[in-house]
Amino acid sequence: MPTRIAALGEQSLLEGFTLAGAGVYPAETDEEVRRAWAELPEGTGIVLLTPRAAEALGAIIANPHGPLTAVLPS
Repeated sequence: MPTRIAALGEQSLLEGFTLAGAGVYPAETDEEVRRAWAELPEGTGIVLLTPRAAEALGAIIANPHGPLTAVLPS
């Protein structure tokens, strides 16, 4: 199964990622970000995060057994 790519954070910053084939998970509040992270589909290997989403997840994204993350430039 191919690795899934997800983009998580404020919808206004993620609109173009659907065209690139990423699953887009809009989340505007810290709670929505953490919920979206917990509900990422099985096989998600790469998650692109907005700076605000990365801040909301904090140490959660440092898990070496979780998906690879990249924070979009602000």
